[in-house]
Amino acid sequence: MILGRVKGNVVSTTKSDKLSGYKLLIVVPINIDTFEEQGAPIVSVDTVGAGEDEVVMVVGGSSSRQTAATEGRPVDSTIVAIIDSVDFKGKRIFSKTEQE
Repeated sequence: MILGRVKGNVVSTTKSDKLSGYKLLIVVPINIDTFEEQGAPIVSVDTVGAGEDEVVMVVGGSSSRQTAATEGRPVDSTIVAIIDSVDFKGKRIFSKTEQE
């Protein structure tokens, strides 16, 4: 699992029938030590209704096909949570309410 920030979306009018109706979002991983964006963007299937600039939890590989929405679908990255807050090393490093 990784934390990441939603930075955009991918629109595809032609795709596998098993992906029909699913929103594809671009997520940039977040370094948990600094809480800054770090690394290459990834495309993830959204199963929780995430939006741009939200911090999300992303699973990859076979774990990405373990949700009710993605079981048996050709996905390798799935957004499984929208993050409300993160406490790390006894300190709050992110709070969704403070970002709004």
